[in-house]
Amino acid sequence: MSLRDRWSLYLDLIRWDRPQGWLLLLWPTLMALWMAAGGFPGWHLLTVFTLGTILMRSAGCAVNDFADKDIDRHVERTAQRPLTSGRISVKEVVLIGVLLALVSFALVLTTNAYTVALSFGALAVTIVYPFTKRFFAMPQAVLGVAYAFGIPMAFTAVLNEIPPVVGWLLAGKLAWVIAYDTEYAMVDRNDDLKIGIRTSAITLGRFDVAGVMSLYAVCIACWWQAGQLTGMGWGYDLSLLVAAAQALYHYTLIKGRERLACFQAFRLNHWLGLTVWVGVVADLALRG
Repeated sequence: MSLRDRWSLYLDLIRWDRPQGWLLLLWPTLMALWMAAGGFPGWHLLTVFTLGTILMRSAGCAVNDFADKDIDRHVERTAQRPLTSGRISVKEVVLIGVLLALVSFALVLTTNAYTVALSFGALAVTIVYPFTKRFFAMPQAVLGVAYAFGIPMAFTAVLNEIPPVVGWLLAGKLAWVIAYDTEYAMVDRNDDLKIGIRTSAITLGRFDVAGVMSLYAVCIACWWQAGQLTGMGWGYDLSLLVAAAQALYHYTLIKGRERLACFQAFRLNHWLGLTVWVGVVADLALRG
């Protein structure tokens, strides 16, 4: 195998051609960063959190594929992943994951001790998450915790403290992650039932669509309350209305529970996050 082919497999491992994954992490993290700073947080923190998000999501993909290597071969969507198909080794996957995490940690070291301490928690949950599919009825909740760590880290990097608004941002992020990852789980539900792993789509059963829409509502409500606590104005509120409209569109996609439509709904979620971040940026800019 040529070096070019091997690099192509490594990029496939970290889902380089599928940026939706790291965008789903990035937008709420940037929301928190802007709210904490009351505007543009500076190039240093913007670079640290943007690159750190991309790197840790990529490391998470490596961890996930390592944990699921024996499961993925039984799922139509994942059977041809590089590790599952035997085109790269377990040793390579572990090495890539460790290197990506170390580079991300080096970035965090340029912030402060509080943020560095939180990064250990983020890493721990990232490692644990893939294994919870074996025994936890709602592993998407664990994923939500892993994906939400960027929010308190953004506040500690700027303010060196975690104010009460972080709780509302975290609750909204957790609800959002469970909502969109349930859409994702609806794609693989038949395969997952055969294998015997746990997902929110299986746990919710015939209430899956209602559950997803309720979680979107909780997300919007929590983020609205976060806006109230930080003095956000009409620009932010407008972005939440647009985000709610996007969530309603997702209902038209997932109500029939068709695999491709559910996958499309999942892939569109990063636009919801972008919408709210733009609302934060615009509102703070107008206020300034």
